Amino acid sequence: MGMPKSPRMTDVAFDNSYRRLPERFYAPLVPAEVTAPHLIAFNHDLAAELGLDAPEIEADAAQLFSGNAILPGAEPIALAYAGHQFGQFVPQLGDGRAVLLGEVIGRDGQRRDIQLKGSGPTPYSRRGDGRAALGPVLREYVVSEAMHRLGVPTTRALAAVATGEGVLRETGLLPGAVLTRVAASHIRVGTFQYFSARRDIDGLRLLADHASARHYPELKDAANPYLALFNAVAARQAALVSKWMQLGFIHGVMNTDNSSISGETIDYGPCAFLDGYDPAKKFSAIDQGGRYAFGNQPGIAQWNLARFAETLLGLIDENIETAIAAANEGLTAFPALFQQHWTGGMRRKLGIVSASDEDEALIADLLNLMAAANADFTLTFRALSKLVEDHSAEDEVLGIMGGDGTAWIAAWRARLTSESAPLMRSVNPVRIPRNHRLEAMIAAAELGNFAPFETLMAALARPYEDDPAFAAFADAPAEDERVERTFCGT
Repeated sequence: MGMPKSPRMTDVAFDNSYRRLPERFYAPLVPAEVTAPHLIAFNHDLAAELGLDAPEIEADAAQLFSGNAILPGAEPIALAYAGHQFGQFVPQLGDGRAVLLGEVIGRDGQRRDIQLKGSGPTPYSRRGDGRAALGPVLREYVVSEAMHRLGVPTTRALAAVATGEGVLRETGLLPGAVLTRVAASHIRVGTFQYFSARRDIDGLRLLADHASARHYPELKDAANPYLALFNAVAARQAALVSKWMQLGFIHGVMNTDNSSISGETIDYGPCAFLDGYDPAKKFSAIDQGGRYAFGNQPGIAQWNLARFAETLLGLIDENIETAIAAANEGLTAFPALFQQHWTGGMRRKLGIVSASDEDEALIADLLNLMAAANADFTLTFRALSKLVEDHSAEDEVLGIMGGDGTAWIAAWRARLTSESAPLMRSVNPVRIPRNHRLEAMIAAAELGNFAPFETLMAALARPYEDDPAFAAFADAPAEDERVERTFCGT
């Protein structure tokens, strides 16, 4: 490989286990160089966790995280995978604009992938340019870090670098950038589908064993390790999607190639957060039929898991009927598992400490009131958090809910205890990455002004804490500020 290494770099704890799998799992390659890299952001806290906080690394960050130079020990590869995109199967997708530099063992002992996104064409690019525009890079940087601060399992952003080059998109020539993404791994449901489509049972077994050892080591003694892997992945997906829903988050493109085996949120293309509550709400410009609308997300997660189960059948049991029956048992349990996570999370949002059979009805009644009034999702729950301790805030709550919630408030208050207020403040954010704030930040950055990006990052650093300095970032958008459509980075 001809990629230059930094002459001043200290050792980095790379251990590239995926690179040790057979070469049909990936394609070795060198990231494309860019002409004038400029560091926009470097995540010092994450770098410290990864052991990448040496002064030499930050000094060379623009070169290292643009792809012009690589860290010692990195072995760049593009991963092969397939996937269902909006329900249509594509047998070969792969990293068309991403390069996995390698895996680092952090100071906490955790293994994480470091990936460049937007680093040029790969053997899987098809007709794409392999590049990324500045806007999607900054969107993913902000939202993924915000999700981490909100307590949602997610990939994270280590660095953003402007390339000094333009990328051509439908809207014209845009400034280019590269995102450095950190993940528990980049193994997807679509990775399993890639080998399944090729009837490569040995590849599937290697992949499943690798994924289990990496993400679910507790399964090594399971009676049926491949069925256990499916059930473990399903459990994490149920927990993950329930966390999205409890924050009003819409992923926007829940294709199987965007469904991570580790249970992390991955790929923040046309994602968005609800302003007014509407279970049918979608923002993604490419989601014409609303397949991935807010309220559809649990069902889509189950659909994706069905596709995952299909890839494992030959490993679960040699008898296909036995394998199908075993996988179906886990798959049909998913709705109840999701509901358990959803109800538990919503109880916490409402400050309800002890469970009751009436809780699901109480939650549903609130959401119906919110939907009828198009009540702002985040502001409603934060106002309820305030109402626990300040009865004069009832007018504020009723104003958000359209004035029709008096009976509901009385029923809810009967469930509160002395523990309710701190519980609600800990799970109901004051600030989220509002769509209009993201778009304003991107527009400024495209003109060379990164101050709004830095301010937005600061505002989202402690999302559950009231902070007068960032009071405006808690507000819902004015009518003329609303963003109704978001776009995929490609």
